[in-house]
Amino acid sequence: MAVTAARAAVLRALGLGDMLTAVPALRALRRGMPGARITLAAPPVLAPLARATGAVDDVLPLDGLGVPPPAGRVDVAVNLHGRGPESHRLLAGLAPGRLLAFACADAPHTGGPDWDPDEHEVDRWCRLVTAYGFAADRADLSLPVPAEASPAPGAIVMHPGAAFPARRWPAERFAAVAAALADGAARVVVTGGPDETSLARRVVRLARLDETADLSGRTSLPELAALVAGARLVICGDTGVAHLATAYRTPSVLLFGPTSPSRWGPPPDRAEHRVLWTGRTGDPHGREPCPGLLEISADVAVEAAEKTLAHTASTQ
Repeated sequence: MAVTAARAAVLRALGLGDMLTAVPALRALRRGMPGARITLAAPPVLAPLARATGAVDDVLPLDGLGVPPPAGRVDVAVNLHGRGPESHRLLAGLAPGRLLAFACADAPHTGGPDWDPDEHEVDRWCRLVTAYGFAADRADLSLPVPAEASPAPGAIVMHPGAAFPARRWPAERFAAVAAALADGAARVVVTGGPDETSLARRVVRLARLDETADLSGRTSLPELAALVAGARLVICGDTGVAHLATAYRTPSVLLFGPTSPSRWGPPPDRAEHRVLWTGRTGDPHGREPCPGLLEISADVAVEAAEKTLAHTASTQ
């Protein structure tokens, strides 16, 4: 379905993983509005990857639901942020010709599909835009390989951080895995944001890696993307880096908990991604590591990494 629109505004003012799970929906909008200028309201750091999707013309800097600057006339506004009412009202304030959003009586917006709290995040936004006539392909998650050079091509990338403690596997276990893989002559590097340098440094020290293995706080998002795209293997928790591995089809071992991979995990039909999850759920914003996450041992993660590396070698 093609829609005549000069300007479309899409709200997804969340993190890296959130933006990457919305890529199939964004591309559906692009196909359905080929002549429109599509502006994504999102954190400015995500702009390079947002443009790399081929679905976004520009990014309106917005982190959370603060009031965005005037965007001019908007023909179509799309809420890929949440179920409302705050996000619905923010977009309604742009006075769009048409609002695409989930039903929310408090907004009020009753014309959209109902929210399903249990569906996968990719499926959620595909279903939303499909309900409005924009056919989405939930497998359309890949990004083109970045033009930037990887700071460690062919390395095993370990990312011990996560937004909340509930999703952080212990640094000691990351270090044990790193040490085991490094003993096999693999190059291992550790990543993290500017606020995760102490965590990355601890993993590097405990694993007895060379200090040059610590890349935390030293990579821009495009450089991190290039690192993941050119990696031999990625090992991390339920984070944005896991979604980068999915976007570049980089082999990965993903440590899940307390959120089920059925809601945030990689496509289950991709053999290059191995998910470790004990089945326990809980508060993903909790202040302590999820008990289920703690049930995953370093030995289990090493075994999964070795199997993933062997599978990759056998298919090349």
